Amino acid sequence: MDIGIRIRSIRTQQGRTLEDVAQACECSKSLLSKIETGKVVPALATLSKIANALGVRISTLLEDGENLEPAVTPNLIDRPEMFVATDKGYTIYAVAPHFLNKKMQPVLVYGRKGEVLPHSVSHAGEEFIIVLHGEVKAHIGKNDYHLRQGESIYFESTYEHGFVPLTDYAVYLDVFVE
Repeated sequence: MDIGIRIRSIRTQQGRTLEDVAQACECSKSLLSKIETGKVVPALATLSKIANALGVRISTLLEDGENLEPAVTPNLIDRPEMFVATDKGYTIYAVAPHFLNKKMQPVLVYGRKGEVLPHSVSHAGEEFIIVLHGEVKAHIGKNDYHLRQGESIYFESTYEHGFVPLTDYAVYLDVFVE
C-alpha cells in the first residue's frame, strides 16, 4: 500500500478533513492532498508531523505487510532507481517496510550534489545518521558539520536540521526514533 493511501485511509477512518490534519501537522492542505494522491512523496520530517497529527507512529505510514522475520536489505548504494523521490530533491528507501511496529525507523537516503534543495526540518524524537558513500554537509541547530564516508552523528530531532551532498552523490542511513 502507498504512503498517501495509508494517510488518507487513517484520516478518513478518524472522520477528519484534509484541512484539519493539515493544520495539525503545520502543512498546507494542498501539500497534504498531493501526498495523499501520490503526486508528492513527503520529506521524513513532514511524514513525522503527519503521523503525529494522526496519532500514529511514522512506521505505520511506511510499513508494508505483516512480518516479524529478520529484514535483509541488499546493497543499494549504486541503485538509485530503487529509491522514491521526495519534494526536497533527495530520494529515500524505507528499510524493512514489512516489519511492523518498529521502535526505530531506518531509511536510506540518496542525494545528488546540486539536486537536493537546502532545507531545515524539525520533529519529535532522536536521530542517528551514518554516511555510507560520499560526503554530506549537515546543519543541526546553529552548527554545521562535514560528514565523510563512515562518519556518523546522533542528535535530538527537535533541533532544526538538514543534509546536503557535497560529492557527486551521497548515501546515508537515517535512523530515527519517535
